[in-house]
Amino acid sequence: MATDVTIECIQGDIANQPDMVAVVNAANAELRTGGGVAGALHRAAGPKLAEECRPLAPIKPGQAVISGAHDLPNQYVIHCLGPVYGQDEPSDKLLANCYHNAIEIAENQGIESLAFPSLSTGAFGYPMEEAARVAMKTVIDVSRKCRYLKKIRFVLFDEKAAKLHQEILDQLRHETR
Repeated sequence: MATDVTIECIQGDIANQPDMVAVVNAANAELRTGGGVAGALHRAAGPKLAEECRPLAPIKPGQAVISGAHDLPNQYVIHCLGPVYGQDEPSDKLLANCYHNAIEIAENQGIESLAFPSLSTGAFGYPMEEAARVAMKTVIDVSRKCRYLKKIRFVLFDEKAAKLHQEILDQLRHETR
């Protein structure tokens, strides 16, 4: 039986989402500390996150794996490797797989709330609007089948990205009514 999943977009810090059971890491293939989201989450989680991730790596574009959250205010981190835009193809399908696989892992763990960053839009060069459209369409479609997940939050780095994600979410919701 499907539940209604609330999807929201906010400006904020992905490493500070204490009301979310799990957060999603925009990971690199080796699941190591990096820049951007991965760096912020690893710094906040402490060195035990990197230790736990070592045997889970490497992952391929579109894949997702789960770990504990260590010193983060969450229970879990779901690590997704997004595609490098213009290099990992088909980039839209690989990006959609990230969101789909993260939600599937959350469902398998009985996780009720999940926070996503904007995957692949930083160092991996995915254009923000195109990435937001793939993310929102995938999350809307996949969340219809969720039994446990009740809330999905997109945590965006700046106001412009949060506004763009919200506009695309509203537009897609309107189209699917």
